[in-house]
Amino acid sequence: MSETVTSAPPKRRGALIIFGVVVAILLALLAVLAIAVQQRGAGPLASGSAPEFTLTSFDGQKFTLSELRGKPVVLNFWASWCIPCRDEAPALQRAWEKYKDQGVLILGVDYVDTDADAKKFIAEFQQTYPNGADLGTKISQAYKISGVPETYFIGKDGKLLPGIDENGRVKGNWIGPLPEAVLIARIEEMLRQ
Repeated sequence: MSETVTSAPPKRRGALIIFGVVVAILLALLAVLAIAVQQRGAGPLASGSAPEFTLTSFDGQKFTLSELRGKPVVLNFWASWCIPCRDEAPALQRAWEKYKDQGVLILGVDYVDTDADAKKFIAEFQQTYPNGADLGTKISQAYKISGVPETYFIGKDGKLLPGIDENGRVKGNWIGPLPEAVLIARIEEMLRQ
């Protein structure tokens, strides 16, 4: 007596194919979701190329990162309502006065603020370096800031300052109020590059 092996009936085969396709689609959607969550939770940028941006200052000047190649850039995110931003404002102005003639550009990016309040802040701290509003929070999203103040150090090559300092902090950015000694040290390092 011989036994014959039969394959699954056509209806069952079709159901298995549909089930397989549904599972594949669900797995693909989960993978996309996992990547999005990972990117969202990645934290502020710490190394590599600085994201492109264009900032229009409150006095109408346009600054586009790719057009600034060859200059070290200190990109400082701040807001008039931010108490720690008040602590670092004088140091940023002193650094601007000291290094602007050496080609260093300090750019202030005003985050989620009103133009009137931002301009009062700039006047109060007598800031003469360019400052502009982060319209639609596009720049802050590109840099994945965690809050204000936050500062990025972009070398002449358009990349964030590489390396780790003696305290184990990345040199490409600083989260929180920026100590003047750190600001000066990182500007000096960018000038040596």
